[in-house]
Amino acid sequence: MHIPDGYLSPSTCATMYAASAGFWWHALRKTRRQMMGRALPRLALMAAFCFVVMLFNLPLPGGTTGHALGVGIAAIVLGPWGGMLAVSLALTIQALFFGDGGITTLGANCFNMAIAGSLAAWGIYHLLSMGSTAMSRRRLVAAALAGYGSINVAALLAAIEFGIQPMLFHDASGAPLYAPYPLHVAIPAMMAGHLTIAGLAEALMTAGLFGYLRRNEPALLGLAKSGLAKDGLATDATPKTPRGLWGGLAVLMLLTPLGILAGGAAWGEWAPRDFADQAARAQIASASGNHAAPAAVPTGLSKLAGVWTAPLPDYAPHFVKSAAFGYFLSAIFGVGIILGVVWLAQVFTGRKGEGTETDTAEKSEERER
Repeated sequence: MHIPDGYLSPSTCATMYAASAGFWWHALRKTRRQMMGRALPRLALMAAFCFVVMLFNLPLPGGTTGHALGVGIAAIVLGPWGGMLAVSLALTIQALFFGDGGITTLGANCFNMAIAGSLAAWGIYHLLSMGSTAMSRRRLVAAALAGYGSINVAALLAAIEFGIQPMLFHDASGAPLYAPYPLHVAIPAMMAGHLTIAGLAEALMTAGLFGYLRRNEPALLGLAKSGLAKDGLATDATPKTPRGLWGGLAVLMLLTPLGILAGGAAWGEWAPRDFADQAARAQIASASGNHAAPAAVPTGLSKLAGVWTAPLPDYAPHFVKSAAFGYFLSAIFGVGIILGVVWLAQVFTGRKGEGTETDTAEKSEERER
């Protein structure tokens, strides 16, 4: 689901960046006050969790792989706006440092997973749990369906973006310039695995984490008197993020080498060289409803595919011989970057908050005079 560079035209990428930028700006405005409180550690935790859970690849029909996103639980805990920021941060780190998703397509990937996924999860959860008691089974089912809906909305949007490329962008002979498969191929190929295995994994994970938090930390879900802020992120009245959640994240990081056991590339994430390899071409065709891959690499895809070289591509540090250990180190590195970014944001917002308080005090003294 992480669309690589070269699969979307420059105009599509620009459009998706513009659409995402509007939501990012609104999300920052909606969460600005909470950012100066205790909400940032929660955002860091959810961003790190989403980053790590996306490292666990699952085998999907057609010989491809997929993964859960963590968007559902992030949106329920942080609200839609906080969820957008947390997942967008995870996706940005993945693209910049590990080449998981493109730089030109980052706007599209964030729109699909972080923005549309968060809105879908938040809407489904609140619509289905409306009027239910805190410990009702309906609220747990609502969380599961929120996770299931969020990942499938994101997958459908990615499939549409893939599918419109050959229709809108092709050369004089009709050969596609970017993503090669039209809508009638892209949508079934993407949705087959997400409506089944990946969607079920997301639903179970969301429901499991929701159940744990409901029993142990109900305030994080807005189910205690301290509650959550109206805009979604936790207020200063909410207790600090429990250490147990950070411990759970650490255990999950230790297990990340299990994520590379599932072989095969995700649908639509093939490297340009795969189009010239007979075995890879056969796999591409099999995963695409037995529709043959284009005879040559689409020219636009070839030009844009190398626009960015990640320092640790494919979560495989070149200085580590063991693939499993390299994957684990990549998880540590990625989570460390997320925590560093959030710490810098906390320092910045803290100073800004202090400055605002000083300005307010000075204005009060002037009025008294």
